[in-house]
Amino acid sequence: MAFTTPKGTTRTALAEINVTPFVDVMLVLLVIFMVTAPLLESGIEVTLPKTKTVKVLHQEKVVVTIDKMQTLYVGNDPVNIHRLGSIVRKRMGNDPNAPVFIRCDQSVAFGAFAGVIDALKQANVKNINIVTQPLNTKPSS
Repeated sequence: MAFTTPKGTTRTALAEINVTPFVDVMLVLLVIFMVTAPLLESGIEVTLPKTKTVKVLHQEKVVVTIDKMQTLYVGNDPVNIHRLGSIVRKRMGNDPNAPVFIRCDQSVAFGAFAGVIDALKQANVKNINIVTQPLNTKPSS
């Protein structure tokens, strides 16, 4: 596109967009997403006890997790033990026999584990399962 200035000279407009800053910003965002994506999917880190009999599950279930600091989670949400039963019942929906899985770090004291089992029993949860890791595999880090 050409235009004439007040002095009578003809000039052309700069019609090209400089994409270098755009590419720089996009590369920085790409690196940020590449670094943070694995951290978001890792979930709650728990060292599971190892057993010989392990059943592989392919379906999403209600999962209660007890980490090393004895913090309780339902799914990925932290929960107080006094509200554990009501939250689990709500996530179970209308199925009173829906399985509930407990992931517990192997360093957690048995008393904390028993307290979680008791809270679930008081909420009338009947199908309680314990998640373990097979003996022949190494823990993922």
